[in-house]
Amino acid sequence: MPEPGEVGGDTLYRRFPSRERLVEATYRNETTKLCAAAPDLLASSPADEALRAWMDRFVDFIATKHAMADALHAVLVADGDLRMQTRDLLTEALASLVRTGAEDGTFRPDVSPEDVLMSLGGITLIAGDPGQRDLARRLLDLLMDSLRYGASKHGRGTASA
Repeated sequence: MPEPGEVGGDTLYRRFPSRERLVEATYRNETTKLCAAAPDLLASSPADEALRAWMDRFVDFIATKHAMADALHAVLVADGDLRMQTRDLLTEALASLVRTGAEDGTFRPDVSPEDVLMSLGGITLIAGDPGQRDLARRLLDLLMDSLRYGASKHGRGTASA
């Protein structure tokens, strides 16, 4: 018998008849939470701090997916729309962070959220394992520096060579 507040096995299996359905629901929920964090972070921090905190959450988000990588891969292969929906949600969250930074002069005005997302994907591919957190942190710091390079607020040189 489950404890108060716990979900019993029968309820779980009625709601998620297969492991893949449970993985998909978990993935959707975690994606939604990550994306919803962007406006909250912007409301409480300057754009660069908000983006950096969001990037840390993104790395954590990816790291937690390693444990269910096979099942998640099967879900994403079977449902290409889910993969595209996730990319769109992540891009929208990043767009709000990057746009705010560009508008206040913290970030270069030519930064695209798609490029930032691809950069984050590369960082998590290289250093997405929890044991590589220091490397991920250093790479995220480099990415942040590149977003600031040439920004008007920082009075640095131009982005062109």
